[in-house]
Amino acid sequence: MTKKLHIISFSIPYPADYGGVIDVFYKLKSLSQSGVQITLHCFQYDREPAKELEEFCQKVYYYPRQMKGSHLLGFHPFIVSSRKSEDLIQNLLKDDAPILYEGLHTCFSINDERLKDRKKIVRSHNIEHDYYAALAQVERNPMKKLYFKSEAKKLKRFEEVAYKNASLVLGISQNDTVYLNKYGNAKFISAFHSFDEIDIPQQTKPFALYHGNLSVGENNEAAIFLADKVFRGLNHQLIIAGNQPSMKLKNLVAELPNVELKAGLSSNEINDLIHSAQINVLPTFQSTGIKLKLLAALFSGGHCLVNDSMVPDDSFKSILNIANTIEEFKQKIEELMSENLNPSVNDNRKEVLTAYSNSSIAKELLKLLKFN
Repeated sequence: MTKKLHIISFSIPYPADYGGVIDVFYKLKSLSQSGVQITLHCFQYDREPAKELEEFCQKVYYYPRQMKGSHLLGFHPFIVSSRKSEDLIQNLLKDDAPILYEGLHTCFSINDERLKDRKKIVRSHNIEHDYYAALAQVERNPMKKLYFKSEAKKLKRFEEVAYKNASLVLGISQNDTVYLNKYGNAKFISAFHSFDEIDIPQQTKPFALYHGNLSVGENNEAAIFLADKVFRGLNHQLIIAGNQPSMKLKNLVAELPNVELKAGLSSNEINDLIHSAQINVLPTFQSTGIKLKLLAALFSGGHCLVNDSMVPDDSFKSILNIANTIEEFKQKIEELMSENLNPSVNDNRKEVLTAYSNSSIAKELLKLLKFN
């Protein structure tokens, strides 16, 4: 049986250096290694075409994202209307292979009459209207706040159109899948990632690490929370690693002798920090999806300290340290900084994370695609 699949990506998924594109890139790699012939469609707006994608795809198409202000005023969410492309539809019509839409962002064509008989799968990366509403809450720029609020309303309305026209919706966490199943066609498929096996460090260095894309308001707020509320006054070092930190975060770090900001690091450099930190500390103020930074910390890091909002489902509670208040974070950091990793941590993580290996996730996805 020939296994052919169209994948529509919201951006060019290489380099695989932040959450959404990490999931797309390692999905391409895993499916290709399973014998799937992939035609990849990418929207281009902030990245250059990548020859590296051709290793896993039979064909790669690029479409310009339409970043016009007029798209802000229309019925559709901007992240959707700016990815409208007639060329994309014409390329999808060249065969009758299933179509995997990566995120609501790419779903403008999902109810196009010309595609009505196709198998259409939507990968949900977040409950997008919740995500944008949360971005609005932490945004200080009035115009950006207005945009995030407007986008949240449009996304809530549009998700019904997209998911009802999908043959299948793939939730990225168990909790998201419960929500998505109100449309009656959701299955849980976790995020693909860069880790082939669990590699817990034998020795660590005496610092805590927070990492994330700091251009995202929620990540920037989490970093500010840790620096200002948790590590201020502690006798332990915090390293914050991530690109495009806000000026507020930069100024805050400058006044704290035990907090260091590292921007412009490569994926390998961040992975080295994850592996060498005594504690990966990862609070979040938003509970949608699964955070790839959490999987990175669990597959390759030492102690992992989070709040309840970071826990994707109850199965993770046995392999995480959890704190919710400022005082709880301070107390846990004091404890974990002087606590060696128990050898049983490795076995416990293997038990929980087996279902989150790329090979396991790929097998489940192939079943849903009816490719095996």
